[in-house]
Amino acid sequence: MKVERKEGEMHSPVISIVNLTGELYSELAKTYIEGNLTGNATIGVFKISYFLNQSINFLTILSLLVTMVSLGCTMEISKIKEHLLKPKGVTIALVAQFCIMPVTAFSLAKILQMDSVKAVTVLICGCCPGGTLSNIFSLALKGDMNLSIVMTTCSSIVALGMMPLLLFAFCQGFSGLENAVPYTGIMTTLAMTLIPCTSGILINYYKPKYAPVVTKAGLVVLILCSILVSVLSGMAVKGVMWMIFIPDVLAAAALMPLIGFALGYVMSAVSRLNAQCCRTISMETGCQNIQLCTAILKVAFPPEVIGPMFLFPLVYIMFQSAEALLLTLCYRCYQTVKTPAQSTGQGNVKQEVKQP
Repeated sequence: MKVERKEGEMHSPVISIVNLTGELYSELAKTYIEGNLTGNATIGVFKISYFLNQSINFLTILSLLVTMVSLGCTMEISKIKEHLLKPKGVTIALVAQFCIMPVTAFSLAKILQMDSVKAVTVLICGCCPGGTLSNIFSLALKGDMNLSIVMTTCSSIVALGMMPLLLFAFCQGFSGLENAVPYTGIMTTLAMTLIPCTSGILINYYKPKYAPVVTKAGLVVLILCSILVSVLSGMAVKGVMWMIFIPDVLAAAALMPLIGFALGYVMSAVSRLNAQCCRTISMETGCQNIQLCTAILKVAFPPEVIGPMFLFPLVYIMFQSAEALLLTLCYRCYQTVKTPAQSTGQGNVKQEVKQP
């Protein structure tokens, strides 16, 4: 099948970075087109206007950079040193992040018998480092915030080497994906995240009074960018939106974070970490860096290949947030029930001591 572009339609500026051979490019595009457009649908290439695609790309990268600057502003060098000198918690968290989630993504893609485009999308999401959303849920669960923030930063740095390596290893299990992943583009995107993160750390170190201002401003920009990206993405895929809401995609998006939360906690408990660290690592494992995943999928892959699957991170974050909120609610209810019970028990002990 020959993929044609008309003048004025999208031609990704990052195709020069993506080393897809013509044969493989056509194979992935064919998989997307023939595997998803059935029935009375017209067989044709997924199209998106140049201006709309460039706008989504710009806003996606901007939200990623803003997120990393804000993350850096929450980091304190002294706390980083403290955890690096006693690296047990960080080491276990990194192992959980880069073992549990990639294996989960690979297993789900195999079990659900996903085609090449869906499989590579799920794998990229599963191999991403932890996201900043995990810091919020760790706080809600009364976790170790120092470990949470250090873990998010360390996983972002380690991902520079681990993410391409994991993708290379797991893509061997899918026909046609051995050379399909744009490793150069992914490493470039990962490297870009380190610069704003380092900038945020330096702001917090040399100008700590500006750090809260930068963080709050970054949150506002992130919310606005997320809304705009959602609206523009909806406009771009309005004709094929149904393709993202299909059973196998929804199942992967729902099960991945849930498995990550559960196995992250179990692995930490087996390693004899305290309950506070277990809750933190649980959140860090299940919460992926959705901004990074979206940037990779949207920028590194041409729209003719990835199709509406670049919206998978948005579906993932919906389930991720819902499940994390449910776990937080269960924990808070447990704390509410547990505290009065402990207080009553302590009161009875005191009364028994006072009796002659």
